[in-house]
Amino acid sequence: MNKDIYLSNSLGGKKEKFVPIKEDKVGMYVCGPTVYDDPHIGNARPLVIFDLLFKVLKCKYGNKAVTYVRNITDIDDKIIKSSKEKKIPISDLTKSITKNFHTDCEYLICEVPSYEPRATENIKLMIEMINDLIKNDFAYESEKHIYFKVKKFKDYGKLSNKNLEDLIAGSRIEVSENKKNPEDFVLWKPSKDDEPFWESPWGKGRPGWHLECSVMSKKYLGDTFDIHGGGRDLIFPHHENEIAQSICANKTKNFANYWVHNGFITMSKEKMAKSQGNVLKISDFKNNYNGQVLRLALMSAHYTQPLDWNDKLMNECYKTINKWYDCYSPTNKKILIKDEDLQPLYDDLNTPGYLANLHKLYEKAKEGSLDDKELFTIACNFIGLLRQPKDEWDKFKKEKLTLSEKEISEKINERNKAREDKNYKLADKIRDELLDKGILIEDKDGKTTWKIK
Repeated sequence: MNKDIYLSNSLGGKKEKFVPIKEDKVGMYVCGPTVYDDPHIGNARPLVIFDLLFKVLKCKYGNKAVTYVRNITDIDDKIIKSSKEKKIPISDLTKSITKNFHTDCEYLICEVPSYEPRATENIKLMIEMINDLIKNDFAYESEKHIYFKVKKFKDYGKLSNKNLEDLIAGSRIEVSENKKNPEDFVLWKPSKDDEPFWESPWGKGRPGWHLECSVMSKKYLGDTFDIHGGGRDLIFPHHENEIAQSICANKTKNFANYWVHNGFITMSKEKMAKSQGNVLKISDFKNNYNGQVLRLALMSAHYTQPLDWNDKLMNECYKTINKWYDCYSPTNKKILIKDEDLQPLYDDLNTPGYLANLHKLYEKAKEGSLDDKELFTIACNFIGLLRQPKDEWDKFKKEKLTLSEKEISEKINERNKAREDKNYKLADKIRDELLDKGILIEDKDGKTTWKIK
């Protein structure tokens, strides 16, 4: 197998062989949540995708060689607005939402990143970067605001592969009388009397959103690093602005060498967004689905492509996980996944290809040895599936039953009586009713047994 990793690089718009800056070290930064509201499944997709990339990178370079940084934005206009609407202090809001976010990460079986810095913990470094930008003549002060001079950065738009005029025309630009040019973006803004603030050379204020990621990535990964990830919606303006301010402040040629972006989640082919009113929160799934089911659904399409969300997708993923648990085996032996089975993940995180390999391993394990079953389980474990013992999976299914065991037995007795009376229509009706409630009944050797489907 070719063990080289290939990634779709938005900077250039093509799939490229991944070559780290240092042979024995890999740095990856991924934009994390703005903690003003609980995460939805659109937010869940990058969580799962970049968790998977983290696993693949560690598989090739070693656990200690890969540094994965995912930030938490805990000061932002959206946070301030949400705090006012909910009539709770900002600190209480961000603490609560951050806690829910971590719970959702556990539910999705995501590993903890190497570092998870918070914006409010790095204000001093943000002020320092702004000072560097002013000193390098890439920023200016106006009415206690600090703005970045977009036109002075000649490569602006390189990531989105558009010129400045097209970007401005196709986006909502913040209008302000303080700006010298409408495209300039804010690095620092004054705080109102009822808003959080930090002392700065320009008065009491707070940082602009784009600046946060530039500072926190530099702190943990350096001026230039390997991979920057996030949703496709962040390409402009967030990531374009990150590139501009980082290169100009740090006086480097590059910021991140590989820009990896996941596609949108859609519902009926429309992007999932709060403004569309079609948002499903991760927490909405917890009562009905094990986290593995949601994780599998989020990996069912290639990460660069849109993923259309519907009940059919979730039901199919549930059936798959349930079926795969029939071949679950504790992983005690040191059985290695074959290179050819891993190959799709090395090739631009081709999850559909890897899932196809898992189906083949399942078919072999179903009729094969304990080693075959263990290999299949290990291969599932690699992408965060079948991590729970089978009895935990069965326990979760049982807890979701709407009928007690006594009620199920009574229904089966009623069905058996109907069959004795040759009332097959009633017998089929009872069978279908039980099936709708997640109970599969089987007739064998004159006996009727049931199991959770």
